[in-house]
Amino acid sequence: MDTWKGIIGASFTPATFDQYCHLLHWLAWRPSFIVLHNTSIPTLADRPNGLSKGNILDLENYYRHVQHWSAGPHLFIDDHQIWVFTPLTVSGVHSPSWNKLALGIEMLGEYQTEPFNSGRGAQVHANAVAAVATLSAVLGLDPATMKLHKEDPLTTHKGCPGKHVVKAAFINEVQALLAERHGGEHTPAPIV
Repeated sequence: MDTWKGIIGASFTPATFDQYCHLLHWLAWRPSFIVLHNTSIPTLADRPNGLSKGNILDLENYYRHVQHWSAGPHLFIDDHQIWVFTPLTVSGVHSPSWNKLALGIEMLGEYQTEPFNSGRGAQVHANAVAAVATLSAVLGLDPATMKLHKEDPLTTHKGCPGKHVVKAAFINEVQALLAERHGGEHTPAPIV
């Protein structure tokens, strides 16, 4: 029996992603936090133009027919756009301990070796911060609860999302963007 949850398969700018998320209703499942990943394969170098609709459909085939999973991660973020993969209102498959609890966000790149604060990695970084800020605002999540995939005690991907992704700095950027967007109302203190 096929238990595939389907994909949205649509791409957004940070602004249109924010608009999209404000139209959603989390009735059957509500995530408690966000888990950040990097794709590793493909790298930024492997996708010089970012992800295409064809790449997203290939990922659907991989997760559904090769891995035999019921879903994949919720978002794929590259240097051009934010792709909604698994519907945000249902649980995905991305991190063994946290699939039923968290949204999974994949960032295009291998941030063990590729830069996250310069070049194309910096734009992936900016798009990811914008996406996490939107999801935190819409769902009422504290950005400080975000986890990195490598923090999952059951994962075999102990380097994900790579040494160039610094959790505290990323969370501080999300909090700063939330403060900018919402006037600092109830913004948690920066992580040190």
